[in-house]
Amino acid sequence: MLLSVIILILLAYWVLGTVLFFMQPTFIFSPNRFVPFTPAELGLPFEKVTLRTTDMVLLSAWFVPANGAENTILFCHAKGGNVSYYLDSVNIFNELGFNVLIFDYRGYGNSHGKKPTEQGTYLDAEAAYDWLTHHRGLKPEDIIIFGRSLGGSIAANLASQVKAKGLVVESCFTSFPDIGVKCYPYMPVRLFARYEFKTGEYLKKVECPVLIIHSRNDETVPFEFGLRLYEQYANEPKDFLEIYGCHNDGFLYSGEVYRKGLADWVESLEEIKAQQKRNFKIVS
Repeated sequence: MLLSVIILILLAYWVLGTVLFFMQPTFIFSPNRFVPFTPAELGLPFEKVTLRTTDMVLLSAWFVPANGAENTILFCHAKGGNVSYYLDSVNIFNELGFNVLIFDYRGYGNSHGKKPTEQGTYLDAEAAYDWLTHHRGLKPEDIIIFGRSLGGSIAANLASQVKAKGLVVESCFTSFPDIGVKCYPYMPVRLFARYEFKTGEYLKKVECPVLIIHSRNDETVPFEFGLRLYEQYANEPKDFLEIYGCHNDGFLYSGEVYRKGLADWVESLEEIKAQQKRNFKIVS
C-alpha cells in the first residue's frame, strides 16, 4: 500500500512537471492579434511604423510625438496583448512631454512572425532602437529605454548592448528561472527552464543611469525581485521608485507618485549629463 502511494505521488509529480515544461511558452507570451484601438482614440497624433529586424521579420509600431519633446521613450511592453493594451502608458508619457515608440514583438498584433521567442524579442527591440537612431536620426543620449514586466528584461538586454540616456525597468523579475522557483518551489525549475530572460545579468552590463520601479503589492512579480534588481545588479547611478497597486495597474493606481517619480528621474538625468560634460572638459 505504501509503495502504491509513493508511485502515485511520483506519477503525479512527473505529470505536473511535464505539463509545466510544455506550458512555459504560455507563461511567458500571451499575444493577441486583434488591435482594436490606436492613439487616435486618445486624441494623440501618431505615425504607423514598420520595423525590419536583422532576421527579416516585419514589426508593427507606433511613434507618438509630444510637443517640444527632448526625450523619446522606447517602450518594450509586457507579455500580454499588443500595443493597443498599453495606450494608458503612452498617454502618460505623452502628458509628461516624451515622444514614444511602442512596438509589437513578432507574433503580436500586426507584427509578422508566427510566434514570439526569447531571442526574437531581443532582435525586435534592437530593430526599434535602430529605427530611432537611423530613421529618425535621434542621438542615443535622447533615448530612454523602458520595459515593463517581461519587457523589462528585453529592455535591459537592449540597454546592455547600446547607448542610451537611461533605462527604466518596471515590475520585472531577476530571471525567468528565478521567478519560476518562486512560483513552483517544489519543482526542479532550473533544470527544465526553456527560457532565461536574465534581467539581472543584463543590468550588470548597463552603463547608463537606471530606474527600477516596483509595487510592494505586486501579486505576480513579488516586490523582492525589484529590490534585488536594484541592490544586487544595477550599477550606479541608479534609483528606485516604489509604487503601489497590482502588477498590471500599479502605474495607474499610483497616480501622481508614478508620474512625478518618473518626471523627476528624467530631470535628474540632465544634471548627470551636465556633470559628465564638466568632467570631460577637466580631463581633456
